[in-house]
Amino acid sequence: MDITGNLPIVVILFFAAILFAAGLVHGTLGLGFPLVATPLLALFVDVRSAILITLLPTAAVNIASIIRGGHWRDSIGRYWPLAAFALIGGFLGSTLIVVGDPAPFKLVLAGLILLYLASGRLGSFKMTWVSQHRIWSMLVFGLVAGVSAGSTNVMVPILIIYALEMGLRTTAMVQVFNLCFLAGKISQIVVFAAAGMLTTPVLLLTAPLAGVALAALLIGMAFRDRIRGDTFRTLIKWVLFVIALVLIGQYFLG
Repeated sequence: MDITGNLPIVVILFFAAILFAAGLVHGTLGLGFPLVATPLLALFVDVRSAILITLLPTAAVNIASIIRGGHWRDSIGRYWPLAAFALIGGFLGSTLIVVGDPAPFKLVLAGLILLYLASGRLGSFKMTWVSQHRIWSMLVFGLVAGVSAGSTNVMVPILIIYALEMGLRTTAMVQVFNLCFLAGKISQIVVFAAAGMLTTPVLLLTAPLAGVALAALLIGMAFRDRIRGDTFRTLIKWVLFVIALVLIGQYFLG
């Protein structure tokens, strides 16, 4: 599907529904927008197009999440190198998907989702060097997360492993994650613009979608304290698991 052409209104509304759902998830949990939106969009378009569609909406959601969290200067002041390294990795990953065939990245994306779903079990697997060598660990995890975000639009699995090893508090975790997400978006925007892919039709399509995502984010934030987090997380994990299986099936059968 060519997203640079004149898309039927029903397709645009379908994209908006996906981004609205992803915004609700992000608003409720504090993260998850690209993790939900990218694989859902990738069921109908290639990963490169899915990333293009989510560029502006994800950046808008990340900025709003960082500001909304409160005391964000403390978190950013300590962990900004992680985002800086993610920015560098983002340039590498974005370049990879621009010059390469995007089809295999569906399989990579499915693998990252499965890694995310399994990451909660990594709490007993301790990597002591992460906390003992903060700068080096931020270099490693930041670069890997950036490459992952640039090529698949997903860095949460890598960041969650880092957060578990560092013992980050929930608020700090959300803010640091969103700072890294924003760094990844900046690198993607620069690379895609330089490659001539961030065209006027794409901007005209995605700018209103960013508004949809922000509205959903605010709704999700309003209901964050009213929804049982465990129940919601369990539902989202099952949905992501099904999406991962579909992406794997599409790759091998497609």
